[in-house]
Amino acid sequence: MNNYKELKVWQKSVDLAVRIYGATNAFPKEELYGLTSQLRRCAVSVPSNIAEGAGRNTKKDFNNFLGISNGSICELDTQLIIAQRINFIDSSALESLQSDITEIQKMNWSLKRSLNLTKD
Repeated sequence: MNNYKELKVWQKSVDLAVRIYGATNAFPKEELYGLTSQLRRCAVSVPSNIAEGAGRNTKKDFNNFLGISNGSICELDTQLIIAQRINFIDSSALESLQSDITEIQKMNWSLKRSLNLTKD
């Protein structure tokens, strides 16, 4: 349906996933299968669902995967808040990542609206 690699929202969400990997490198080793893994999986899920939806046959399918992607980015935001509260990341890192999250959410919703299927 779409060349997902040309979508700015996909590009920015890939960049965010890379940043999340970098941020979680400093997490305690005992968190490797806990919060580190959770953060990385949902960060990777955001661009992955955009790509999968773009590769589907209908706008309705694409819209659905954009919704899943948005759910993943909300999950990511929540986990980052938890990481900051338990002192795994500092406030400035959280604010920077949340700025990217907000931008991606807005882009995602704009793309959904452009499909003319969204009920706000």
